[in-house]
Amino acid sequence: MLGSRAKGEVRAVDDVSLDIHAGETLGLVGESGSGKSTLGRLVLRLIEPSSGTLRFEGRDLLAASHSEMRRIRRDMQIIFQDPFGSLDPRMNVESIISEPLVIHEKMALNARRGRVAELLRAVGLDQSILPRFPHEFSGGQRQRIGIARALALRPKFIVADEPVSALDVSVGAQIVNLLAQLQREFGLTYLFISHSMPVVRYLATRIAVMYRGKMVEVGETSQITERPQHPYTRSLLEATPEIAV
Repeated sequence: MLGSRAKGEVRAVDDVSLDIHAGETLGLVGESGSGKSTLGRLVLRLIEPSSGTLRFEGRDLLAASHSEMRRIRRDMQIIFQDPFGSLDPRMNVESIISEPLVIHEKMALNARRGRVAELLRAVGLDQSILPRFPHEFSGGQRQRIGIARALALRPKFIVADEPVSALDVSVGAQIVNLLAQLQREFGLTYLFISHSMPVVRYLATRIAVMYRGKMVEVGETSQITERPQHPYTRSLLEATPEIAV
């Protein structure tokens, strides 16, 4: 259960309780400003909660020291919303993807380069792009690079924070399908954050609906999409058109 207080008296996330099961995709859906991204960052301790508890595989993350969190972060990664802003423009692709390996792994240069090439193949890119820089790629290609970086340390859990909202529909559908494929290949657990109910319905095992910083409904995907209980959930389902994936 978590709470986060922004400046003044505004609570970005208020009294939220949530479980994410190993191997599942929990879709977190709600309109912009509902607290979804804040919750995703709280889960990873990129933002410190003002109150509550946070556990990962039984470990109390809020009680973990800096060195303990450094070790735990190998298993917890994030894919950011903006593929244009989340990659350092001064770094080439090889440096971007290998940076987590440099920080966390004692790996020989050749082994590291082999791992980077393997990651690129996993996300559908060729190792010939290694010397190139982010500005040379499309938004979809940049997001694939960001996904490769998130996979570098073989994490168990990934927060995907609106990973397709900055992309056009067809490219976004390709990224959604890639994430589903990677989950099967690597046994990943996702917290998939989106404002689009159709995208979440396609990818998620369960869906959690946020409204004004609170969790208003959580359930199996079929239950949420076919028998929604909360008026806000019903309005999300009615407001968003279907997409082809």
